[in-house]
Amino acid sequence: MSLCCAISNEVPEHPVVSPVSGSIFEKRLIERYITENGADPINGNELSVDMLIEIKTPPVVKPKPPSATSIPAILKTLQDEWDAVMLQSFTQRQQLQTARQELSHALYQHDAACRVISRLTKEVTAAREALATLKPQAGIAPPTTIPQPAIAVEAGGVANQPTEQAGMSAEVIQKLQDKATVLTQERKKRGRTVPEDLVPHDTIRNYRTVASHPGLHSASVPGILSLDIHNADTSKILTGGNDRNATVFNKDTEQVVAILKGHTKKVSRVIYHPDEDIVITGSPDTTIRVWNVPNSQPLQLLRAHDAPVTGLSLHPTGDYVLSTSTDQHWAFSDIRSGRLLTKVADGSTGVALTTAQFHPDGLIFGTGTSDSQVKIWDLKEQSNVANFPGHSGPITAISFSENGYYLATAADDACIKLWDLRKLKNFKTLQLDDGYEIKDLCFDQSGTYLAVAGTDIRVYLCKQWQELKVFNDHTALATGVRFGRNAQFIASTSMDRTLKLYSV
Repeated sequence: MSLCCAISNEVPEHPVVSPVSGSIFEKRLIERYITENGADPINGNELSVDMLIEIKTPPVVKPKPPSATSIPAILKTLQDEWDAVMLQSFTQRQQLQTARQELSHALYQHDAACRVISRLTKEVTAAREALATLKPQAGIAPPTTIPQPAIAVEAGGVANQPTEQAGMSAEVIQKLQDKATVLTQERKKRGRTVPEDLVPHDTIRNYRTVASHPGLHSASVPGILSLDIHNADTSKILTGGNDRNATVFNKDTEQVVAILKGHTKKVSRVIYHPDEDIVITGSPDTTIRVWNVPNSQPLQLLRAHDAPVTGLSLHPTGDYVLSTSTDQHWAFSDIRSGRLLTKVADGSTGVALTTAQFHPDGLIFGTGTSDSQVKIWDLKEQSNVANFPGHSGPITAISFSENGYYLATAADDACIKLWDLRKLKNFKTLQLDDGYEIKDLCFDQSGTYLAVAGTDIRVYLCKQWQELKVFNDHTALATGVRFGRNAQFIASTSMDRTLKLYSV
């Protein structure tokens, strides 16, 4: 009769029996188990090493495993071991990648939290000093805690912010220069290849309307005036309406994520921050508001202008916003602190600015005017470095291509002009039908396609400037158009109160 260890199921060299369960064990294994657990592994009853009973047996010669008696069997055993090692290595690599992603996310959150804490600390200190200065004669000591300026709300719903110009410090200019250097290098690398996932132009010819959403804004004051898409999560779409609200909509779940209320007039310009859940809105009520989407609350109120805001563009750093107004000035503001850094007059007497857009590098930007001029500005020098005449009527939209070489402009003259920024000249004009209105222009992220919103929605293939597709589904003037990531879908808004999505 052979004895088998109840733990290893092998013939024990030093068998012992447990009086608690009557089972036989290899002495080495059961002693280790008792040391760790203090119980019998079979029935779980209390057991100590002293209670074990040794069994005297003749020495056993272990036979060779029958599976290792031939070379093919040995090779198979080695192959199985190799497969197991490779599987374990793959699992460890997966776990390492997951850990890296979690660490990166945690570091990003930590950095953002540190910046918020630093800003709020400065604002609390400044508020305490102001309170101590303003009310010393009343015998009021500075309170230990006071409302923070960044979140203390006024009657309009957001914090008052100073309108004095803080100036373009050397630190800000260096930050802009560093970002531009990085972006230029990245763009040159991307410019050599087209993204693998970019939708081919033959597919775009087959795009059709796949969704239409009419319920994002009030029906009592119909019309959607502006549109933007979150770059990191293209399921989130931002719209600004005639009803004085901005709406964040998730196209995948078809649910309204947030309704941002606070402007006293229509929301004519909107920007979705490319990396954060933050949106920026502009309105003829002269204000620019920065919102936190998850709680639908305002973060900053920027009072940079004395007249309606007509253009908004976010700097590639994600920290500053460019704005234009009918007050004939453009302004550059810090969305984190709410400070106005600089405000510059256009220089043309009685000429309103109608739109604005940053170049992809962020060191220059373009503005449109009501007297048909497109002007290029140097941000660091705050000077007008080039002018593009040729349109007739107020400029309605401008858009820089991601490659940084082309600028598309439109006005109330039913044509789109393409400008080469290297040669500073108009190299192509797309003449549309008489009476055609153009309200928005947008290049996709690769610079391969150009979309036009106005009397209808049109998509052009860049370089050849060939018309690929026309969408006539809106029943009123289209006001905004944007591409999804790699042109996998196209979104448009209209005065008919609908958001429409186009895809295959």
